[in-house]
Amino acid sequence: MSSEKIVAVDPGPVELRARNVEFEWSRSPLHWLPGHPYASHTVTALNLLLPEGERWFVRTFNEALPHVDDEKLAEAMRGFIGQEAVHAESHDKVLWEYLVGHGIDPRPFQKQMEWVFRKLLGPKESGSPEAVRKHLVERLWLIAAIEHYTAELGDFALNSRWAQAGGDPEIVDLFCWHTAEEVEHRAVAYDVANYFGDSYLRRARTMGLVLPALIWLIFRGVKDVTRQDPATAGFGFLRRRLEYQRGVRAGLLPSLVGLTFSTAKYFRPGFHPDEVGSTAQAVAYLASSPAARRAG
Repeated sequence: MSSEKIVAVDPGPVELRARNVEFEWSRSPLHWLPGHPYASHTVTALNLLLPEGERWFVRTFNEALPHVDDEKLAEAMRGFIGQEAVHAESHDKVLWEYLVGHGIDPRPFQKQMEWVFRKLLGPKESGSPEAVRKHLVERLWLIAAIEHYTAELGDFALNSRWAQAGGDPEIVDLFCWHTAEEVEHRAVAYDVANYFGDSYLRRARTMGLVLPALIWLIFRGVKDVTRQDPATAGFGFLRRRLEYQRGVRAGLLPSLVGLTFSTAKYFRPGFHPDEVGSTAQAVAYLASSPAARRAG
């Protein structure tokens, strides 16, 4: 489905809610972007990272929710939690029903992500109440920084050329449905972090940590998928970079230069996530997503 064919009308204030979705992977090829195996693997590799990351979002927000007295913000948090829980479940199915079905073993990378999000970034279980709260606020700002990129990637996905390039409809819909919801709830994590600790220093510091970590994790996942596919196993560093740029030129992958500029935007003192993407476009896609309509 091409998001460019959808008429986007301003929906006004949106109540966040989880949507049921149903996908069918049996006919989806490993190279779901025809003629672009590396671009296919680059997007597919997000499935290795997303389930544990989104479960971490849910756990952290559930930890924070009892301390929120603003009912409007609490309601947005509950919508965010519901959406992220469904995202994690959907991408888990991709790991086992789609990737394993194509001979890709996600377990080694998944175990690493479990350590990162359950141990390294887990809640502080001892210390003073002040130390526990400080650790929570730091994690909320980390989530806000990550959500900046999920919103940017959501805007990219909704305006990509995946469908026009003949991308597999199920995989295209998976990522467009998911990232449309990322655009829809793009301000929640930022607003929550500000509620707990309105600090430009925290915002800047956590983004400084997130950017290199996220790039490293994503490309580590891409390498893991690429080396397990006989068609791309021989790609060295230079070939992978050339293939990435070929995907950018075809409108299938986001430009790293563009993502760098989006990072600079986040550092501007008056920045707010509502500047990223279009709620109207996101909601319009969600209303017509085949997976959401199939689930009723």
